[in-house]
Amino acid sequence: MENELKEPALKYNYITAEEYLEIDRSSKGKYELHRGTMITMQGASLNHNRIVSNLIINAGSYLKGKSCSVFPSDLRTKLKTSDSFVYPDITIVCGEPELMDDHFDTLLNPSVIIEVLSPSTEKYDKGFKFMFYVLIPSVKEYIMIDSTKLYAHISRRQNDDSWKFEEIINPASSVSINTIDYSISLDDIYADVKF
Repeated sequence: MENELKEPALKYNYITAEEYLEIDRSSKGKYELHRGTMITMQGASLNHNRIVSNLIINAGSYLKGKSCSVFPSDLRTKLKTSDSFVYPDITIVCGEPELMDDHFDTLLNPSVIIEVLSPSTEKYDKGFKFMFYVLIPSVKEYIMIDSTKLYAHISRRQNDDSWKFEEIINPASSVSINTIDYSISLDDIYADVKF
């Protein structure tokens, strides 16, 4: 046959949730699992780390003694699909954290997720992660902060389960995190960040 394909079929190395958790928990690095494919987490830039620090310090101080807590990127989040796990840059949990198992390292009920966008992660954070974060019933807000310019994008779950979006680019503006009744100025988010 003239049009017969003679190359071998592609082999896909699908990783189960159990295999992924075993690898990730025993590794010195961090990995995310995207529909059975492991993704190596790279180190973050100085701007990225400053933004994360600024948000955690400010929100953490505000939440002291309240029923919500803020967590850095070392707390893994289980997505609704059985073969996907991620490490959000910042997670806010209101109420008691629900964890997947007795390893106490995989969260099931985030209330607010914040990702800091970088050129290498922007499409992933705006695409795959967004599509799966909105499927987590406990997530009320998904906030993306750009590390290369003054920009915030907020997605908020409405009472009817639809989502409303807001973009913030004005340097004099603030980002409101309605779930915890808190506002932080772009100045405070981007303190000591240089573009």
